Amino acid sequence: MKSFREECAVFGAWGDAEAARMTYLGLYAQQHRGQESAGIVSLSGSTLLTHKGMGLVGDVFKESDLIRLEGQAAIGHVRYSTSGESDNLNVQPLHAQLFNGPVALAHNGNLVNSDALKERLKSEGAIFQGTTDTESILHLVAKNPSSDIMKCLGDSLPLLEGAFSLVVLTHDRLICARDPQGFRPLVIGKRPMGDGSFSWVVASETCAFDLIGAQFYREVSPGEMVYFDDEGEHSMRFAPESKKLSKCVFEHVYFARPDSKVFGLSVYESRKKMGEILARESGVDADLVIPVPDSGVPAAIGFSRASGIPFELGIIRNHYIGRTFIQPSQSIRSFGVKIKLNPQSEILKGKRVVVIDDSLVRGTTSQKIIRLVRQAGASEVHFRIASPPTTGPCYYGVDTPKKSQLIAARQSLEEIKDYIDADSLSYLSIEGMMEAVKGDKSQFCAACFDGDYPTPLPEENSNE
Repeated sequence: MKSFREECAVFGAWGDAEAARMTYLGLYAQQHRGQESAGIVSLSGSTLLTHKGMGLVGDVFKESDLIRLEGQAAIGHVRYSTSGESDNLNVQPLHAQLFNGPVALAHNGNLVNSDALKERLKSEGAIFQGTTDTESILHLVAKNPSSDIMKCLGDSLPLLEGAFSLVVLTHDRLICARDPQGFRPLVIGKRPMGDGSFSWVVASETCAFDLIGAQFYREVSPGEMVYFDDEGEHSMRFAPESKKLSKCVFEHVYFARPDSKVFGLSVYESRKKMGEILARESGVDADLVIPVPDSGVPAAIGFSRASGIPFELGIIRNHYIGRTFIQPSQSIRSFGVKIKLNPQSEILKGKRVVVIDDSLVRGTTSQKIIRLVRQAGASEVHFRIASPPTTGPCYYGVDTPKKSQLIAARQSLEEIKDYIDADSLSYLSIEGMMEAVKGDKSQFCAACFDGDYPTPLPEENSNE
């Protein structure tokens, strides 16, 4: 349904006899961030064991796989390709036997200098197996002559430009690191073991901790490397934290699960707040507020609360449509979006309806939703978007359309309103969005909304 596709998620566990199983569950909880591939690497003694493949977590892993992935440490990854093709060679974690021992690495984010790094590494003799930018990180570590993996990473990470939240597994430690601008979330938790001790866990989102009974401990700071070994937790900096952070505000708009805390803030509460501010900024006389399920639900609750207009589930979503759904014959017209979303005519008929969604990217899905609501009998349809107009692509780990495919980059508000056939259309302001996440432009990246990219972009990307 969305033209903005999710990115990736990482997970790691240290000091847990069921590390691979905890990693499996942690990835399962973060499946929304990547549905293309999944992988786990565990540490058994000093040997890394691997299982990964294309598909959803529940399809890639069987019970026999988890039994084979023995050991007290593991890392995992779910992926939606943002850099590199959809291919088995790009499934993470990536792993290799290096000078300083076996290393496995998983990455959430995207490196804007990936092409330049690859060309340099190839000229120095590096052989790339896949097309993902993550492989460049592994090559940089491999080139370093030091036998100290922390020095290898400490020398390599400052060479990376863009977004990276990493988990790394070696023969004797679990390492996590976050880029100096803090684009992507990365959090640490503790899982009680029942005997007074605890294991360490690392994840992209806190919802992964809830599933396995772990407690949130802290965020990994931008520019920080944290590692866990038999002596406990250790921290060191590979770069100073940037004075101007670039935390991705779209995590709160759409990507993160609403039951997560991202950048220290409840996603559910921030989305409700976006709806409240949207009602304040663009209120309208109406009879009902309905969300586009499920993405618009928290904002619609906030809009209803602030405006006093009753909230209803005017559109019901079918949650059981898989990728293998067989399309009907051409004799069934206007099928499209109806397989997932069904409007309730008993609720909508004769009503002035405010429809709330979190974002409007290409406009085609919004147009179909409004058509469904009108066909169900609504007398007026007012569309409200709980984020600003999306005018640019993301280069920091989110699979987005090119600028030429973003409707707000090429059409005015009035033209978009007419295209989607709404009686009125309004977006949340950038100021309102920042108010909802309790921040400002010195803390968040909102480049997809305002074009203010926090890093230089490769020339071939600047005009997309």
